[in-house]
Amino acid sequence: MNEHIYTYGVEEEFFLADVDSGAIVTRMPQAFLHEVRRRLGDCFSSELLQSQIEMITPVCDSVEMLQSVVVGHRRTVAEIAKRHDLALVASGTHPLAEWREQNMTRKPRYQQLLSDFQIVGRRNLLCGLHVHVAPPPSEDRVDVMNRILTYTPIFLALSCSSPFWNRQGTGLMSYRQAAYDEWPRTGIPEFFAGEADYNAFVHQLVQAGVIESASFLWWAVRVSAKYPTIELRITDACTDVRDALCIANLFRCLVRAAVRNPALGRARVSTTRLLIEENRWQVKRYGTAAQFIDETGAAERTPFADRLEQLFVLIEEDVAHFACSDAVTQARTILTRGTSADLQVSEFKRARDQGATRAEACREVARWLAANSVPAHTSPSFPPEQ
Repeated sequence: MNEHIYTYGVEEEFFLADVDSGAIVTRMPQAFLHEVRRRLGDCFSSELLQSQIEMITPVCDSVEMLQSVVVGHRRTVAEIAKRHDLALVASGTHPLAEWREQNMTRKPRYQQLLSDFQIVGRRNLLCGLHVHVAPPPSEDRVDVMNRILTYTPIFLALSCSSPFWNRQGTGLMSYRQAAYDEWPRTGIPEFFAGEADYNAFVHQLVQAGVIESASFLWWAVRVSAKYPTIELRITDACTDVRDALCIANLFRCLVRAAVRNPALGRARVSTTRLLIEENRWQVKRYGTAAQFIDETGAAERTPFADRLEQLFVLIEEDVAHFACSDAVTQARTILTRGTSADLQVSEFKRARDQGATRAEACREVARWLAANSVPAHTSPSFPPEQ
């Protein structure tokens, strides 16, 4: 019997910023939009607000393919953006962004979202990283989703990149997650009995006229309505492309580990989902400095670094299977180097210590983000653009 491949892919959301001022654009330049669509086709999409874009990989079957596509997309769009005096910025929020100044993209779905959600929709000035992994078709995707829920705050911790909002520091490492909590059907989902139970819930909401389809479920992780995948949605957009690749590969390994070990993640108590939510809050606030609560009810807290090492032990066989040990190395690098959020806060403090005003310090952070969102062609860690 052939080994299941666990095909996967990612969706990355980005801000577009003016090269000179560092501020995000409020209107999408049509010439830029047309050129990117010509180059990337269906791999590119506009977003709810005109200051944002999304890049989508095709279905990938190897670590090498995903890396080549993700790196190639960032380089291609960054080069086009440069010709239009724009910069590509990968971050959960942007330090100079003001939601009141934004303009929406004229699409029927987006117009309906803004009509339904009003100020909540207009405040959606947030960028994330979504990772899709396809388990074997014989698996109940919701059962697998249930059993990996406890690990989702780990992926958020590795991705934290949104410490600023509305041109000021928030004190949080992932304000994006806090802002996203304004939306309905977000956060950690319930433990459904299986795909049939999940589909019955979706059907009830559709029949009641509350949602149009399962794509209006925006949980931290969900089963995709469009693809035969489990979709990780909790993560902030990653400034360093290596962080994004790290998260995608570790999540792929986790899904395989859950399929390989049917007992994984089945131990839970009545408060397990609430405890996972508490861990998500700890990560939103502290990032990789978070202390995790035991989700099965034990009265103890574990440093994130220890939780991360426990994950590595759990997926060791899967990391070897996919030959993605670089993902483990990069996760440890994030822990020692700091997340994008840590580095943004450090850049802000450095500028302030040198006498910059808050506005000037935020501008320095914006410049740092633009400089670090696109992998250099000369980097030996990446293949040449295809």
